[in-house]
Amino acid sequence: MNDSLRPPSPLAALAAELRAPAPSCGPVRLIGIDGHAGSGKSTFARRLAAELGGAPVLALDDIRSHAELFDWTDRFTREVLEPLAAGRSARPATYDWNERRFHPGPAIEPAPVVLVEGVGAGRRALRPWLARLVWMELSAGQSWRRGRERDGVAQHDFWEQWEPAEERHFAEDPSRPFADALVRQVPEGHEVLPGPELGAA
Repeated sequence: MNDSLRPPSPLAALAAELRAPAPSCGPVRLIGIDGHAGSGKSTFARRLAAELGGAPVLALDDIRSHAELFDWTDRFTREVLEPLAAGRSARPATYDWNERRFHPGPAIEPAPVVLVEGVGAGRRALRPWLARLVWMELSAGQSWRRGRERDGVAQHDFWEQWEPAEERHFAEDPSRPFADALVRQVPEGHEVLPGPELGAA
């Protein structure tokens, strides 16, 4: 088949879709990538960013801390959302999980599309700022097993604290029902499906 007639890959099609909506945070189309810890959000965000021509990626693991696993909304609003909404660079502090303290972080420029990836990216307080929300479709149990295998025994105590905290978070503030797209990892890459509401339509 002629390459010009070949249908776009799921990732390319999603990238095109994410460029389409009106900006949601000043000049920025802010895209949330949410899912359970260990579900593949970071890898997917990197690949999607490349498909978008190098879109900035903000990892929520750089925003949260041991003391604030989920209570970071006010700081995120102040350090990220408000500057981007004003068309300025955002410079959120970055948490060092080994030193247990924050450092000055790199600038996030107000690009046409900015990806925010991490558990809680689709939380209630952030959704009004998002142009689209993507959910990584992998169960909590499978995701957590992958995360524990990735992090090894050194992070055992962290995972013991994290799992109940994440479970409480999604019980009180679920993201998946509001997702515009569901993403599954498949042998050839990623499969992109309609979000729950669109899929039920």
